[in-house]
Amino acid sequence: MATEKFTVDGSQVVEKIKELIRQGNIRRVRLIHKGRPLIDIPLTVGVPVAAAAVLAAPVLAALGAIAALVTECTIEVERVEETPDEKGKKQ
Repeated sequence: MATEKFTVDGSQVVEKIKELIRQGNIRRVRLIHKGRPLIDIPLTVGVPVAAAAVLAAPVLAALGAIAALVTECTIEVERVEETPDEKGKKQ
């Protein structure tokens, strides 16, 4: 699994996480502030993007509340890497 980190302002947290969920290859999202994890969101692989967004709505509301309290934070993302078989099926 590949891990990426993004540093964003508190006001941009919810929009950035929505954008990441829409990409669809995310296994876990972790919100970190000053080196301490604030929230850890596991996402199910294989769930359609629309379903993931609906299921994540309450979590996104909580993120909005947390984001209002922080000025800057880091979003850590675990992505699912596609195997060569999966890449071939998409083409």
